Amino acid sequence: MKFSIGGPLKLAFRPWVEGLENIPADGPAILASNHLSFSDSFFLPAVLERKVTFIAKAEYFTTPGIKGRMTAAFFKGVGQLPVDRSGARGAGEAAIKSGIEVIERGELFGIYPEGTRSPDGRLYRGKPGGLARVALATGAPVIPVAMIDTEKIQPPGKLMPKLMRPGIRIGKPLDFSRYSGMEHDRFVLRAVTDEVMYEIMKLSGQEYVDIYATAAKRQIADAAKAEKDAEKAARAVLAQAEKQAAAEPADGTAAPEGEGRGESGGEEETGPADGQRSGS
Repeated sequence: MKFSIGGPLKLAFRPWVEGLENIPADGPAILASNHLSFSDSFFLPAVLERKVTFIAKAEYFTTPGIKGRMTAAFFKGVGQLPVDRSGARGAGEAAIKSGIEVIERGELFGIYPEGTRSPDGRLYRGKPGGLARVALATGAPVIPVAMIDTEKIQPPGKLMPKLMRPGIRIGKPLDFSRYSGMEHDRFVLRAVTDEVMYEIMKLSGQEYVDIYATAAKRQIADAAKAEKDAEKAARAVLAQAEKQAAAEPADGTAAPEGEGRGESGGEEETGPADGQRSGS
């Protein structure tokens, strides 16, 4: 996959890289990266000599049919590891278990602490479960990574990618051995995660938002729905007003029935009484 995808990817987009010397030549390490685009999981492995194993939902590996088998082969080839998200604690525990297994094999484990792609290019609060617990349980160094401009290559709704140079900045390894044996202390997990996110922020130059990206996505979706509902209501009011306007006369008034018959010259029109005229 490095040859069939990584080579053409580097040739076409020519990503620039800083800090490659911070990736160890051998031994385990955790690569903690911001997450701007689906392509992050392709560009980062493409520029490294070593294999990087990420986690992906198990559905990518179990879908039946020819398309399903091709999808499974593709994700296995690019170093994705299936994670079963079912069960009481779902993807969190599965990701931790998978990450520890990768580290114990002496390999590179890639993880996105935000838990999902950024909805607007900003950096969001890191989730303390997977990253910190794997780091503290294994003692592996955490290497912060910043993906630059990958979200601009293929924005939402665009079919064809834009040929441009994304960037990758790799920071110095972070050692959290001082917290050894404290992987179940939630305050320690939060401190480790925040320290990693701070380093990613410095590398990426992104604006930091102290809420989870999943919550931000819900807020954006709710705002979009509210705006859509408001537009729909406004169109309904306008349509009703146009319907009422079409039903009214041109001058906007309606004459009462029978009005003006005295001016028509008919038999009911009378002048002074006959007796009065004859008396005069």
